[in-house]
Amino acid sequence: MSILSTMKPKKGSTHYRKRVGRGVGSGLGQTAGKGHKGQKARAGGRVRWGFEGGQTPLMRRLPKWGFSNVAFRTEFDVINLDQLNKFDGEATPEMFEKAGLLKHGRVKVLAKGKLTKALTVKAHKFSESAKAAIEKAGGKAEVI
Repeated sequence: MSILSTMKPKKGSTHYRKRVGRGVGSGLGQTAGKGHKGQKARAGGRVRWGFEGGQTPLMRRLPKWGFSNVAFRTEFDVINLDQLNKFDGEATPEMFEKAGLLKHGRVKVLAKGKLTKALTVKAHKFSESAKAAIEKAGGKAEVI
């Protein structure tokens, strides 16, 4: 006898399919567990999110308030000094993209870690300490 033929699901992991509308004796006959009448008892009878039966919904009753700049902000990808060590001679956004370091396209260089070689780094923004560290290592920080 093979092992496959004796395999069964773990006890308690399977359930019977609920068969609604199959007679009074089943416990889920007649209205099939939907109660009596009303929109939710009908076929396709669902209400959309936020709908309150024709009453002005809460989202429309509350006043609009404040302002969000999320849609207009400029996102920067952060490159740290220790990540620049893998580049030679020059480090540009195109090189960062090839290395898989970019998501948004604009680059800001921060001073985390230590730069061990002289590099010409081209980026959209530099922190003051990052700029100083690049120049201290004998390189140049160029803003594009």
